[in-house]
Amino acid sequence: MTYTFRKSSYSGETNDACIEVADNVPDAAVRVRDSKDTTRPALTIGRDTWHHFVTQL
Repeated sequence: MTYTFRKSSYSGETNDACIEVADNVPDAAVRVRDSKDTTRPALTIGRDTWHHFVTQL
């Protein structure tokens, strides 16, 4: 399956310290990867866990 990754609009185009998130993932999951090296494997995180993490930021 092909995932569509996106960066936060707060990241801007020149910020190198970003993560990318794909939420078009089956099984109630979110995939997170390093935007500096998109060839490395992405982490798979449960959607509820991801939601809890993001709301605590």
